[in-house]
Amino acid sequence: MIELIPAIDIIDGKCVRLSQGDYKRMTTYNHDPLEVAKEFQDHGIRRLHVVDLDGAKAHHIVNYKALERIASRTSLIIDFGGGIKSDGDLEIAFDSGAQMVTGGSIAVKNPEIFLSWLDKFGYEKIILGADAKDGKVAVGGWLESSDKELIPFIDSFVKSGVRKVIATDISKDGMLQGPSVDLYKKIIAQIPDVYLIASGGVASVDDIEKLELAGIPAVIFGKALYEGRITLKELLRFL
Repeated sequence: MIELIPAIDIIDGKCVRLSQGDYKRMTTYNHDPLEVAKEFQDHGIRRLHVVDLDGAKAHHIVNYKALERIASRTSLIIDFGGGIKSDGDLEIAFDSGAQMVTGGSIAVKNPEIFLSWLDKFGYEKIILGADAKDGKVAVGGWLESSDKELIPFIDSFVKSGVRKVIATDISKDGMLQGPSVDLYKKIIAQIPDVYLIASGGVASVDDIEKLELAGIPAVIFGKALYEGRITLKELLRFL
């Protein structure tokens, strides 16, 4: 059964979503992310993906208080990302209640630090964030592109001990036009050892079923829930 991971993206302490990572195309869905998290939990959800979008822009954790509120008042298993650039950021995230941390830009710009976290905390607690724009890895809250090709980038880290990877096709994110199933199938085919978490574009329960049929282990989704395209009741069949 595919693992369901709803997303809460945070700006100024509020639950928001961007379209294609564009900070100018932001919609606010709830002023209290904790309310959203509690609703997820009440419907049987166990996992949560929390992104500090202010942190991604600022290159350090900003919304750790929101993480702390969610972690202390729910039993959700949370992975947290956005602005994780140093051991200090990592400690703040874990001290605030995250069970896992996602590093994206840091893995591109300072892979030595990222790999040291694997040694220090173990591969179960460290997730590689691999976000693609036109097949190239994007960094800095998707505001910058790198010259690294997505699949070789993921493969190099899996060979270094990474097991969990969140792969996002930025062109699909927040657009409600369906996920990049073919891309995820290609990643799984070339890197069979990876626990791949597909992210971006999910618009319906049918999209989740397509990913499950393709053998994708887990999926992150958000906007479809907030826009009412997917109801929490519909997700019960996967739980």
